[in-house]
Amino acid sequence: MLTYPMHIAGLDRELPVCRINDDLYIGAFIVFGDAELTVACARELLKLVPADSYDYMLTAEAKSIPLIHEMARQSGATKYFIARKGPKAYMPDPIHVVDHSITTAGDQELYLGRDDADLIRGKRILLMDDVISTGGSLHAMEALVAEAGGTVAGRIAVLAEGDAQKRSDIKFLAPLPLFNADGTPKK
Repeated sequence: MLTYPMHIAGLDRELPVCRINDDLYIGAFIVFGDAELTVACARELLKLVPADSYDYMLTAEAKSIPLIHEMARQSGATKYFIARKGPKAYMPDPIHVVDHSITTAGDQELYLGRDDADLIRGKRILLMDDVISTGGSLHAMEALVAEAGGTVAGRIAVLAEGDAQKRSDIKFLAPLPLFNADGTPKK
């Protein structure tokens, strides 16, 4: 398997290069099961934004859940929000938006329970993700915050992939290129 060496949050990792389609390959950044990387990335992400610039953090299910949890633990936050990929029985009167991500086949919906939406109303929300690429998940989270009556206070990610590196509205720890079939970064 082809890999891409990355230095992230003071740690070195080899990211598997995975095929999305014939013309697009990505470096798979997975924090699941890597406690050391999760703790280090959470620490560095918290440094990107002043603690007094937001009231709550929000991420989309699922790969960034360990990161947002660790960010909450390190910052002392007692509450954070997860936009779920489907409605759950415990979600009263959920709100939802449609999301398109290059790592998920087709469109997906993101849901937030009305109880969480009520807590977001009038609050400043920091959006976080593990990787921002096309911005589809980020856009969906922005729509959820708006529907709930909150304000997006900032956008952070561990990695910005491809053209996301050029965005001025996100802060990230490191850039991640897109790849050719042979594992070389696209120019």
